[in-house]
Amino acid sequence: MLNFRNTNIFFIMLLLFVVLVHVNKGVSFYVYPALLFVYSLVVFYGCYFVDSNFFLPVTCSAKTNDKVIAISFDDGPANDFTPQILQVLQEADVSAAFFCIGNRIEGNELLLKQIHANGHLIGNHSYSHHFWFDLFSTKKMKTDLTMMDDKMESVIGLRPKLFRPPYGVTNPNLKKAIIEGGYTPVGWSVRSMDTVIKNEEKLTAKLQQALTPGAVYLFHDTSKTTLSVLPEFIKWVKDNGYEIVRLDKMLNLKAYA
Repeated sequence: MLNFRNTNIFFIMLLLFVVLVHVNKGVSFYVYPALLFVYSLVVFYGCYFVDSNFFLPVTCSAKTNDKVIAISFDDGPANDFTPQILQVLQEADVSAAFFCIGNRIEGNELLLKQIHANGHLIGNHSYSHHFWFDLFSTKKMKTDLTMMDDKMESVIGLRPKLFRPPYGVTNPNLKKAIIEGGYTPVGWSVRSMDTVIKNEEKLTAKLQQALTPGAVYLFHDTSKTTLSVLPEFIKWVKDNGYEIVRLDKMLNLKAYA
């Protein structure tokens, strides 16, 4: 299994072998930077692919043959589109997961209450969602996540158990913060790319092609394109015999601490 520990063991052994050969027979100096480059590529893959389970297990889908999927939204709450998305979900009788940013709750407390009152799951997506979040120390990461917990609890009286890493990036520091904070990390199996794809037809086609039992879809409730395609997508999913269930129920995870 490819993970951080096994990768380090393998490359240390490989480096020792290269050094031994170098001492006895000689090797090109360029072998060393080449090894470092390959090692960096493997670690980069582990960091930036949330479903790699490179540093720690991250639940990204359900192993099932049942025709069920879950949909989730990141980066809210946002006044621009979250209320409209909530209306679409209510009219379709669909429960979703909202991984919220703590600093966006300020001024949107009523919106967070509405998300909860409508029966949707609320998860931790960090407090700051800082561009350099993945470079924070473990202590700073944990403080950031706790700030989100505190803010959410002050509004709806619940502390989130589920955490989705900002940008989907994981690393050793975040692993420690997740474990020490008692969170359950959750990713996705279908990244809609709704913050990049602005063409509604292209986005709809991408979503439909990815439909499979147990899939977890990642949307953003800050995206106008998502709001535009969501009603049609939900209808299409149901017309194909699928049920959309709340993420924690499909994955059999505890939602709140």
